[in-house]
Amino acid sequence: MKALRIYAGPTARQHIEQHGLRPQDVRTIPGAAGGPKGLILGPLDRFIFGRWLTQSSQPVDLVGASIGAWRLATACLSDPEAAFGRFEHDYVRQQFEVPPGQKRLSPHQLSERFAESLDTFYGGRIGEVLGHARYRLHVVTSRGRHILGREGRARTPVGYLGAFASNSLHRKSLGAWLERCVFSTPGAALPFGTKDFRTRQHALSEANFNRVLQASCSIPFLLAAVHDIPGAPRGAYWDGGITDYHLHLDYQPADEGIVLYPHFQQAVVPGWLDKGLRWRHKSTRFLDRMVVLAPNPEWVKTLPHGKLPDRKDFIRFANDAQARIAAWGQATREATRLSDEFEAWLGDDGRSRDILPL
Repeated sequence: MKALRIYAGPTARQHIEQHGLRPQDVRTIPGAAGGPKGLILGPLDRFIFGRWLTQSSQPVDLVGASIGAWRLATACLSDPEAAFGRFEHDYVRQQFEVPPGQKRLSPHQLSERFAESLDTFYGGRIGEVLGHARYRLHVVTSRGRHILGREGRARTPVGYLGAFASNSLHRKSLGAWLERCVFSTPGAALPFGTKDFRTRQHALSEANFNRVLQASCSIPFLLAAVHDIPGAPRGAYWDGGITDYHLHLDYQPADEGIVLYPHFQQAVVPGWLDKGLRWRHKSTRFLDRMVVLAPNPEWVKTLPHGKLPDRKDFIRFANDAQARIAAWGQATREATRLSDEFEAWLGDDGRSRDILPL
């Protein structure tokens, strides 16, 4: 049984049949929200950014939300293989000690600890990310509008209830409550169209980088929103996955290149509120030039507890953090099969026969 499955849109498949998949073909790499699920992609990240893309020289747009943004910002550091190793080590071993008298950490306490971890991880290295010679980073956040313009004990749940109801009727209606706000490497144009959803773009900077990354990972009700990011309109900024869970965007890669997507599943779900709306999980023309690298669901069943690491593990192992760390560590070690099989597939002359329709 293979661990890796490769899916492709019709245009991407045709390209591979004619040319194969070469590092110089890649123009865009997305990184999905999904919390600990993203850990399974660590070996692929190390291979793609540490050894494979280094064989080419073209600019590449990196578009990420939540943990995907954190991963792709890490790809922009010098020695990405070592940087991804540290990212995985720190993420797997994170623990949240609860002060005496509390049952759990408050959103503000969790946010303070997350901010500290970002300061430690990127301290003194933000310039490497923003000044990368090839990679143009785009961090997706969700900016609240109207009642969601500020976070509050009453207004936040009421606002998200309205957002959920509106989104259920029509995805564009979500734009009345939240807008896609993308922070990009200075001077970089967005590699996707924005007619699908209300969108703003602003520049990343040394002054706002950590706050933007924190905002992109700030899950409502679990972490506090990040307010009033420098260089952008005032307001509350939340997890980029709310508007763009798996970044199902109108990709327009330069020179008709390929969108290469290391992902933890086949489906590219538009927004976080679409998770239960199965009819929105189907592929569209937006993904015609996309190649998705995802774990085989049958292989996933062989991982600890028969699944990918996920946020619920913090509850499952609430009283035994070391058991969670061991399970996540085993899953990430097993995931080396994903990168090994991708590397072997790249060297296989008959590679196109193994591609599944996206």
